[in-house]
Amino acid sequence: MRTFAALDSELVQCRACPRLVEWRESVAGTKAAFAGERYWARPVPGFGAEDAALAVVGLAPSAHGANRTGRMFTGDPSGDFLFRVLYEVGLASQPVSAAIGDGLTLRGTRLVSPVRCAPPENRPTTAERDTCRHWLADELDLLRPTLRAIVVLGAFGWQALLPVLSAAGWPVPKPRPAFAHGARTQLGDLAVFGCYHVSPRNVQTGRVTQPMVVTAFTAAASAAGLI
Repeated sequence: MRTFAALDSELVQCRACPRLVEWRESVAGTKAAFAGERYWARPVPGFGAEDAALAVVGLAPSAHGANRTGRMFTGDPSGDFLFRVLYEVGLASQPVSAAIGDGLTLRGTRLVSPVRCAPPENRPTTAERDTCRHWLADELDLLRPTLRAIVVLGAFGWQALLPVLSAAGWPVPKPRPAFAHGARTQLGDLAVFGCYHVSPRNVQTGRVTQPMVVTAFTAAASAAGLI
């Protein structure tokens, strides 16, 4: 039976999207704050519990965040925001995610993304999303025995996730449910929640606040049986 370790070992060798491969490798060390650091510069595996009841679906690694640190949502402002929320809800052992080996653990939760390489301007193409889809499908298949809820951060993740769930046999209705912050759709034994992405732009413009995201994650954690 396939394991997370085997999946991750295959994932980090992936070079299927030439534009993303070139970008993830060329951007390494180009930001002054991180000049001289050794970047991960490979596809980024999921992070968290292997028997998670709750999955969090983002968009893609950021060039100087997970593409640098090698851990999902680690080392950038979006991750800083997200881990404060996870800690407040009781799903993370600490409110700060700085680097692999910093002691952070997640309780019953796993972070994944539809695209596993950092894209230019944080904008993967539709073709890149579709090429990367099988990694998300494989990870959710491994989680399926315990998975009870998913929080999707943003419309891109929502549009990427629902076809994966449908292909895996979850009862996704037609037409597919629309993304919205606060949306909830029940797909058999799986509850799927929509939440605006915790990007710096959304936070700075006030479209997203910490209480809004805490509310969304509290509902999802409750549906997953974690609180």
